[in-house]
Amino acid sequence: MMMGIKSLTQWGFGWTGRPIVFAGPCSAESPEQVLETAQKLKNTGVHAIRAGIWKPRTRPGSFQGMGDEALQWVVDAGKEVGLPVLVEVASPRHVESALKAGINMLWLGARTTVNPFLVQELADALLGVDIPVLVKNPVNPDLELWQGAIERILKTGNSRVAAIHRGFSSYENSTYRNKPNWEIPIELRRSMPYLPMLCDPSHICGNTFMLNYVSQFALDLQYEGLIIESHCDPKNALSDAAQQLTPEALGDLLKSLVVRKPTSDNVFELSRLEDLRDQIDEVDNEIVNLMARRMEIARKIGIYKYKNEVTILQPERWDEIIKSRTQNGIGKELTPDFMLKLYSIIHEESIFQQTQQMSKISKADEHKLNEFES
Repeated sequence: MMMGIKSLTQWGFGWTGRPIVFAGPCSAESPEQVLETAQKLKNTGVHAIRAGIWKPRTRPGSFQGMGDEALQWVVDAGKEVGLPVLVEVASPRHVESALKAGINMLWLGARTTVNPFLVQELADALLGVDIPVLVKNPVNPDLELWQGAIERILKTGNSRVAAIHRGFSSYENSTYRNKPNWEIPIELRRSMPYLPMLCDPSHICGNTFMLNYVSQFALDLQYEGLIIESHCDPKNALSDAAQQLTPEALGDLLKSLVVRKPTSDNVFELSRLEDLRDQIDEVDNEIVNLMARRMEIARKIGIYKYKNEVTILQPERWDEIIKSRTQNGIGKELTPDFMLKLYSIIHEESIFQQTQQMSKISKADEHKLNEFES
C-alpha cells in the first residue's frame, strides 16, 4: 500500500522540483476577492490555489464560510489563472458538492481528522474517486489518529494522498498558535516514508512574522511543500486576518527560502560528516550506559522506599532536579524546553523502575534486601 503512493510531482499537474506551494485565502469571501488573490498569486509561482468554503468555527455566530456558492468562485478563479484548486471538506455532502463543482483537490481539516467515525464517512464518500486528498494532523498531538486517518483514505485505493502538518493545540504558553511538535511529523515520516508531507506554517504561527522561520525549518526537514494563507487584503479578511500574507509578501517569502540538498557531492565534506557521526555514535553509547547506571540506582532507591514505607513520587525532589538540571543545561547551550522534556522522560522511567522493583518485593523476601544492596 505504501509503495503505491505517488509523489507530488506524479499527481498529474505538471509540477516539478521542491517546494510545491499551495496558497490562497483562509476563506473565499467574494468572487472578486478570490479572483484578485489568485491572479496575484499566479505571479509568485505557486502551484495551486487553496480557499476555505466551509469554516468549522468554535463559536456559533462566527463567520463559517460562504458555503456552496463559493465553490464556483474558486473553480472559476483557478481556470482564469490556469492553476488547480483545493478546498477543505468536513462531511460527505461537502465531498459531493466539491466534486460536482469541479474542485481538483481536497483536504481534511484538523477538527475532522480527530474523529475516526467522520474520517471513515469521508473515506466511504471518496471510494473509487480519483482525486488528490491531503490530511491535516488532528488538533491534539496524537500520531496514531493522524496515521489512522491517512490509512483510511489510502484504503479507498487512492494513490494521491499527502499529509499536512499544521501544528497542535496546547494549553501551555507558546509563541505559536499551534505548537509544531516537530517530533510527531518526523515519526510519521519514519513510519510512512513514501507519503508526501506539506507544512502549513500559517496555522502553526498564527502570525506573519514567524512564517519565514517555520517555512525554512520545514524545508530543512525535507518537507515536499508548503500550504500558506494569502489574501489580497488581509487587514479586512473575514477570518484569520493576522496570519494571512498579501500575495506580494508571499512572493518575497518564497524567494527567501533555501532548498538544501539531502547530501553533499563533496567527498571531503562527506568524510568530515561521517567522522562527526561516529563521534555522535560514541556519545550515544555513553548516554545509554549512563542511563542504565542511573536506573540501577533508581531501583536501589525503590528498595529503600519499600523498606522505609516512603512514597515513590517526591514532588520537592522533582522540582529540585528540574531547576538544577535546567540551569546546568542552559550553561551548556541546551534549551530549557529540551531539558524539561529530557528529564520528564528520565523521571517517568525512574518511577517505572522503582515501581517495578517495589512490586517484586514481598515481606517474605525482605531478608534478601541486604544481599541486593551489597
